[in-house]
Amino acid sequence: MREYSATDIRNVAVVGHGASGKTTLVDALAFVSGTSKRHGTIKEGNTLTDHTPEEIERGYSISLGSAYAEWMDAKINLIDTPGYLDFHGDAIAGLAAADGAICVVSAQSGVEVGTEKMFKEAVSRQDPVLFVVSMMDKEHADFDRVFEQIKSRLTSKVVPVEIPIGQGSEFRGVINLFTRRAYLYPPGSRAGDYTETDIPAESKEMFDRYYQELIESISATDDALLERYLEGIEIGRDEAIHGMKEAMKRMDLFPLFAVSADSVIGVHAMLTELVQLMPSAYEMEEVHAFHGSEGDKTVEIHALDENPFAALVYKTHSEPHVGEVTFFRIFSGSISNGQEVYNATRDATEKVGHLCIAQGKDRIEVPVLHAGDIGCVAKLKTTHTNDTLSTREHPVRLPQISFPEPVVEFAVHAATRNDEDKLQQGLHRLHDEDPTFETHYNPETHETIIAGLGERHLDVSLAKLRRKYNVSAELTRPRIAYRETLTGKGDGQGRHKKQSGGRGQFGDCWVRMAPRARGEGYHFVDKIVGGVIPSGFRPAIDKGIQEASARGILAGYPLVDFEVELYDGSYHSVDSNEMSFKMAGILGFKAVAPQCKPILLEPLDHVEITTPDQYLGDVMGNLSGRRGHILGSDSLDGGTVTVKALVPQAELHLYATDLSSLTHGHATYRRRFHGYEQMPHEAAQKVINDSEKVSEEAVGA
Repeated sequence: MREYSATDIRNVAVVGHGASGKTTLVDALAFVSGTSKRHGTIKEGNTLTDHTPEEIERGYSISLGSAYAEWMDAKINLIDTPGYLDFHGDAIAGLAAADGAICVVSAQSGVEVGTEKMFKEAVSRQDPVLFVVSMMDKEHADFDRVFEQIKSRLTSKVVPVEIPIGQGSEFRGVINLFTRRAYLYPPGSRAGDYTETDIPAESKEMFDRYYQELIESISATDDALLERYLEGIEIGRDEAIHGMKEAMKRMDLFPLFAVSADSVIGVHAMLTELVQLMPSAYEMEEVHAFHGSEGDKTVEIHALDENPFAALVYKTHSEPHVGEVTFFRIFSGSISNGQEVYNATRDATEKVGHLCIAQGKDRIEVPVLHAGDIGCVAKLKTTHTNDTLSTREHPVRLPQISFPEPVVEFAVHAATRNDEDKLQQGLHRLHDEDPTFETHYNPETHETIIAGLGERHLDVSLAKLRRKYNVSAELTRPRIAYRETLTGKGDGQGRHKKQSGGRGQFGDCWVRMAPRARGEGYHFVDKIVGGVIPSGFRPAIDKGIQEASARGILAGYPLVDFEVELYDGSYHSVDSNEMSFKMAGILGFKAVAPQCKPILLEPLDHVEITTPDQYLGDVMGNLSGRRGHILGSDSLDGGTVTVKALVPQAELHLYATDLSSLTHGHATYRRRFHGYEQMPHEAAQKVINDSEKVSEEAVGA
């Protein structure tokens, strides 16, 4: 294929709610442009960018896909992003690699929560956004209704550029307001053939209304155009397109299109407008990067071939028999096949062999890629998502993608003992592919924990684990790392004596125990006077008490925040040794600790929920039902409110799922560890009873 410079490259992320038609649209854009020879469908599982077994089986996008279209001497890099919030991380990565966004809205379902979130994300990045009403040929499709929803729920600055001729089963073409021409498609055809005609008489009134709105909207964003419009001077097609493009850059206007990607209706005109309206990679503002691997100062990065090479890795994924494939966006300079690059993030050198561009699952090898382009390469040794590739002579680190934090946790166990090592390796590789999938080992509960953006996210991750790494795993509810402490004082003796012929064992100690303030930990005080216990044996008593306290008193959880005073004891000149006094310490702990009014402590998380006002009562009620302590709430712009609360960790398992259901996906939440507090008696007794049952079952086994 031909080489493209930054002025001829358009990088576009296709975003929106799940099942709104994004993948089918990307497939149609590539097909109509001729870069793809087949127009696939979700139902048949043969679309260009949904090609993994997990995506084909489930019928929706799981990870971002890459494709491209060539149109009007320009290359349009299309990044197909997942719509479901469980895979929101890849959608964020797609926007980070792009310079603009196509926000797809279903003509049937209208604006949904995923539409709102991705539009806000694109706007926050100052990306020009182009709206597309998809599935115009489906039952109950309603262009005007969706247009009004976008105006009321997303932005009042939306304006149609392409309007439908008919809708639902009667949808047969579109009118482009810039060209003032109609494009009619033969019924049942998916080949993209169309006839350009004058505007049909039955659509004239609709055209006049929307054309007037388009010209008024464009004129209102430019003083010179406004003056001409008010003077009654006609604004030409090229002037209108230029005015719209400049307004899009300033976020003053958001054009709206109507298509049926499945029937390929309206796709030709949309390709043309993508080239004409979306900014080129060269036109985008400079990026501020950190100079040097340590980032001691910032530098401006421009999309110029003559500048030093700098690219951001926005996605990695593993393929059988290939290894890891790295996708990157070039922000500066160019790269050639076989070139060495420097990973400033990890201080490592990589050799780029088989430089490619992706067209769905296929990779097309190219000799060079220029500034502003998107490419991929396989088998880099140390490079992962969010790394910057540059040169050793001019090392830089580009701003990293801010991925959403995981909100759902499970404990994961290999289905067989032989798979334990393979499980750990597979989990870490999944994290390398997907930064929103996290894994760690909890030493207190002795469990491997995995975390993600939702239950569907983790379910898909386990499916990948089975397919790619041949490891089957099971999920369980994570154990809670409870702790125990004392609320009273006590004292007593720990005496260990054993005689079985020959040299015996003898250790004797008297200890006092008392609580300490929360967070002060364990403290051992040696108050022995006169050598009743030799100094060499006293540390063994301390060690025995610590060992016993780790197993707790009530439910087998570690005892914390207490003080032990060793004040008396005795020894035997022949039978005493360190082990004997360690056992005496253990026995002393077991004798005294139950006297000191032990209680159970539970971990609390500080939770911050952001929700629309209309769900506030439901959210607050739900938190109260989880034994949450509401700290307060703050009203925000846009009719939302933030609620802060302290909630026991035991009550937060799958809270993200319930919160999403409660607020129809509109609320978000963050949590962080707060500390330990005394557990209510009834809840504590249940934990103690459960612990006793587990112990009895273990003994019985």
